[in-house]
Amino acid sequence: MVKILMIEDDSEFAELLGEYLAQFDMKVTNYEDAYLGLSAGVKKFDILILDLTLPGMDGLEVCRELTQKYDIPIIISSARSDINDKIEALELGADDYLPKPYDPQEMYARIQSILRRYSKIKPKQENSTFTVKSNTIYYYEKALTLTPAEFEVLSLLIKNRGITQSREQIINSSTTMSDIKGKSLDVIISKIRIKLDDSKLIETIRGIGYKLV
Repeated sequence: MVKILMIEDDSEFAELLGEYLAQFDMKVTNYEDAYLGLSAGVKKFDILILDLTLPGMDGLEVCRELTQKYDIPIIISSARSDINDKIEALELGADDYLPKPYDPQEMYARIQSILRRYSKIKPKQENSTFTVKSNTIYYYEKALTLTPAEFEVLSLLIKNRGITQSREQIINSSTTMSDIKGKSLDVIISKIRIKLDDSKLIETIRGIGYKLV
């Protein structure tokens, strides 16, 4: 799922866009207040849609602050037609500028285009939290103490990060788990989550298997 941070004071507009993008597995989290948007945990999101006319803080200032602190793609979504605003936004580091009103289909196309460019520039970014060396997995440079089965499961999930692995795929790809049952796999996943100290990092896909998010 693509997680989109939106800072837009028109809640109805944000809701309509969010409903449209949801059909493409994109979740929009909107903040009407710029200060709340800045404190929303920007690193959790894949892309930002930013209005310029905001209460309390101009969108260009928000853009400046975010580009100085974070490496997140930014699309400016604004009714302001002054060419100087557009130029300044792009000079500050915004990736695109889409004037309002616009068709949600165009926003979707621009999001897809930007995310494709970012994935080409940083193809290894998604797995940067993990390093696999020999028979050891490092999580944020800290070596994890794993059983052979835990190592095989986590290695497979890291290799296929973002892609759901069925229970059968996980078990059949392992040399240590060929005889285990689904319940045993659940226990192994549970232990890995504890060792990662993050229960949400490995997502359970109901009725299918697991995915490293």
